[in-house]
Amino acid sequence: MLNILGRATSTNVQKVLWFCDAQGIEYVHDNNIGGAFGRNDSPEYLAMNPNGRVPVVIDDGFAMWESCSIMRYLARKSKSDLYPLDFALCQVVERWMDWEISLLAPRHVPVFIGMVRTKPEDRNPEAITNGVGQWNAAMQVLENQLSENAYVAGKAFTLADIPIAPIAHRWFNLEIDRIDAPNIRRWYDSFADDAGFLKWVNIELS
Repeated sequence: MLNILGRATSTNVQKVLWFCDAQGIEYVHDNNIGGAFGRNDSPEYLAMNPNGRVPVVIDDGFAMWESCSIMRYLARKSKSDLYPLDFALCQVVERWMDWEISLLAPRHVPVFIGMVRTKPEDRNPEAITNGVGQWNAAMQVLENQLSENAYVAGKAFTLADIPIAPIAHRWFNLEIDRIDAPNIRRWYDSFADDAGFLKWVNIELS
């Protein structure tokens, strides 16, 4: 049985949980790790992930960290049709997964932390405003991609869509100035009836 360790309010945990549900992969989830729960700085946890971040996923004693890497491992092992065999298409999928973790996610952090996890009196309005601009610039790249493709990596829903959707959920649900993005909205709304998305991603921001 797969063990997933990490609070479900983390976008990096959400993407793994959603993927497992989408693929019918059985797992046990320990939600009480990270953030306000702590425990991710314990010697036991750091022995599994020296960075002290969530999630950690344990597969038959093999401990993994880095959420997109975990998703690729699970997709290969389960022979998921969300992870294409075609080399070129696979590269496109991985490119967008890497884009999310390296560019999109870091750009949204100052805004999300500043507006959701910081008391109003302690907020830095200038940092938040600058962050919104950087986040919108990244979302414009996504909007351009989705103007020519039904999904992030092309015609079909793939592993590339799952990591980006939780960031888009925050983007749509924070009170910020957003770029006009009808294609991101159309893509985001396509998940409206997805059980995994509804359970793990479409939740109150905290």
